[in-house]
Amino acid sequence: MFTAVPNTNRQHTLIVFLLVLSHLVGAVGLHLPMLAPLFKLLVPVNLAVSLALLLWYHTDWSASFKTYILIAILTGFFIEVIGVKTGLIFGHYAYGPVLGPHLWGVPPMIGFNWLMLSYCCGSVCSRIAFSDWTKAAVAASLMVLLDIFIEPVAIRLNFWHWYGQSVPLQNYVAWWIVSYFLFICWFRLSFTKNNRLAGWLLLSQFLFFISHILLILV
Repeated sequence: MFTAVPNTNRQHTLIVFLLVLSHLVGAVGLHLPMLAPLFKLLVPVNLAVSLALLLWYHTDWSASFKTYILIAILTGFFIEVIGVKTGLIFGHYAYGPVLGPHLWGVPPMIGFNWLMLSYCCGSVCSRIAFSDWTKAAVAASLMVLLDIFIEPVAIRLNFWHWYGQSVPLQNYVAWWIVSYFLFICWFRLSFTKNNRLAGWLLLSQFLFFISHILLILV
């Protein structure tokens, strides 16, 4: 059984500061032509470190939580494989090289990214005093809101590209449905949902993508 390493308030403040700062620096670095190639190499590293920190803060490594980890990673990865191969789920798209090596046309890192984002949104929405079904709907909507900011940045940085002029509405509908399934699992499985880093990591994700969009516009 794993347990989180105890954190003092000073350690927690430092981790939050570095987490937010790294995402803001990343947004700037990826925007600057001279630095973008280097920062693109660091994208998978940043995702891996962010997820590792998130799990380091997790306190309940029960069988239920390990089950959710497997559900999120495998669902996220294989739904993307089906999506890339058929175009029937999210629309017609393909991944670029930035997120790392591909397996069946999809970077395995994508499965871990689904875990990280669903964990953050699920943890934040777990504090809402609604039924599990309603909280799952709110969390899925939060995931789609984040994806709205992700898409223009991901396309510009060649995380992936669409075979069309714009992101299809189908993509956002599918994101919501897949996310809703994950959040039903999240809220129905019995494990501790609170994680004091989750909200900060989710905020860092929003800041990264919104900052990059603003840099593109100026």
